[in-house]
Amino acid sequence: MQHRGVLPWFASVLLGLMGLLVLGSEFQHHRYEEMVRALFAVQNQCPYIARIYSIGRSVEGRHLYVLEFSDNPGIHEALEPEFKYVGNMHGNEVLGRELLIKLSQFLCEEYLAGNQRIMRLIHDTRIHILPSMNPDGYEVAARQGPEFNGYLVGRGNAKEIDLNRNFPDLNALMYYYEKTNGRNHHLPLPDNWEQQVEPETLAVIKWMQNYNFILSANLHGGAVVANYPFDKSRDPRIRGRTMYAATPDDKLFRQLARTYSYGHSWMHKGWNCGDFFDEGITNGAGWYSLSKGMQDFNYLYSNCFEITLELSCDKFPSASTLPREWLGNREALISYIEQVHHGIKGMVYDENNNPIRNAEISVTGIQHDVTSGVDGDYFRLLLPGTYTVTASSPGYLPFTSTVTVGPAEATQMNFYLKSAPKHHHKVKPHNSKRNLSSPKASSKLGPR
Repeated sequence: MQHRGVLPWFASVLLGLMGLLVLGSEFQHHRYEEMVRALFAVQNQCPYIARIYSIGRSVEGRHLYVLEFSDNPGIHEALEPEFKYVGNMHGNEVLGRELLIKLSQFLCEEYLAGNQRIMRLIHDTRIHILPSMNPDGYEVAARQGPEFNGYLVGRGNAKEIDLNRNFPDLNALMYYYEKTNGRNHHLPLPDNWEQQVEPETLAVIKWMQNYNFILSANLHGGAVVANYPFDKSRDPRIRGRTMYAATPDDKLFRQLARTYSYGHSWMHKGWNCGDFFDEGITNGAGWYSLSKGMQDFNYLYSNCFEITLELSCDKFPSASTLPREWLGNREALISYIEQVHHGIKGMVYDENNNPIRNAEISVTGIQHDVTSGVDGDYFRLLLPGTYTVTASSPGYLPFTSTVTVGPAEATQMNFYLKSAPKHHHKVKPHNSKRNLSSPKASSKLGPR
């Protein structure tokens, strides 16, 4: 009897070892065509929860493909938050690209395997993954390969433009409004902005206009730290000095950064790549000031809170290091997505139960409002605590309520707004048309 049990035991061990071998062989650097095949393979394997779509094309005509995960792909469900990951914005910073391809495969496989955590995440969240924002720059870097890759080769797009210095500068406008009590959210884009940005940047901005993203991360390389807004200093005269530039949501951003750092196997230890960052996190401007970056643009133009993740000392690590990097980042990647379910959320209705889009949700003491989406649903990320929250919309009387946020799922709170009487005059929000020339960007070129 004992001998009969040996063969099944041996077979199971052998299968396990084969699984490890297969797992190891999956890790490689993907050129553009290989990346596209990998993404479509995930869609084919999980057609009921995965969908590929393109948000545009690069300078050289490569599609910027996004892989979406949802229990209803292609559809926004009210009260289900939208999340995005963006990788490979700098073409020669490649680890994020490979981690996002692997994350896509992992989400599909674990969903099919019945992993309850992953199934719940996909049922309750609409996840969008853009593995490569800069496929043209990647091809330049990949032709050199890991051994000979320089610090800058392939960083920019095909026109050698740094995409993380290419978004409209809304910081200068925000800092002006802070002094004049102007708008604190959804700042207007400058005239002719579409002619001032690269095709890849344009595609991402249009993407943000089409989806009500709530939380995001942008994956880079060249350091190991979770970087949070603001990236741009409030003092344009600073040269060579660092100056912390806090957002109104500074405590929340610090917690989001810590979520990734402590979920990561070694980022939170602080000492990496010859640098030290306490808890593995840093304020962007407190590190060095950066103009026209993507994370600040997300916060100032949309409902989206974005941080920048620096994930490797080596910008183009060898393929042999990828399994270790995946294991080091896997829990952090998942737990960061889960942060989109904290704070408050709900619907904004009129007195006839019709949803109100673009209603403003303001929290007393935090000078940054968010707005409801096209279906009337809103999401406001908040730390645990008690808050006074007001919903308002032109033509309606504002409504204020108090809510307590716990450490678990978002607290749901709906607003019902009554039409304002005809004689009710609402003060128009300040919306300065003043054209501010943005201070010259810092010449320091760091990983971001």
